Amino acid sequence: MENNFGFGKEVTTDFDTAIDNVIDALATEGFGVLSDINVAATLKKKLDKDMPPYRILGACNPNLAHQAISAVPDIGLLLPCNVLVRQDDGGTVHVSFMDPGAVMGLVDDENILPLATAVREKLDRVMSVL
Repeated sequence: MENNFGFGKEVTTDFDTAIDNVIDALATEGFGVLSDINVAATLKKKLDKDMPPYRILGACNPNLAHQAISAVPDIGLLLPCNVLVRQDDGGTVHVSFMDPGAVMGLVDDENILPLATAVREKLDRVMSVL
């Protein structure tokens, strides 16, 4: 899976194992998960709508986030890096990553591009071990 705002892959594990694997792989690259949005549970609770498991993890590498915020204080509007773990109707689990280059490309500051590249390299390594 790749589009103009993200990249990802199908994984062969079940949904819960995929979540655990993603969190562990992110930690290896220096990311923590600041937020965990369970979209499926929220839609069930608020709208009584059923859907397959769908969670958005807000991942942050503190060192890189600090550098970005120091360069452009309002960049927090584009943070953290979202990682989507979802299961489709057929049971296949997908892990997708926000493309930091696409998002940070919105920022008109030459100091941000190297940071976006560094984040992308880390996220590519996370994806490669899943």
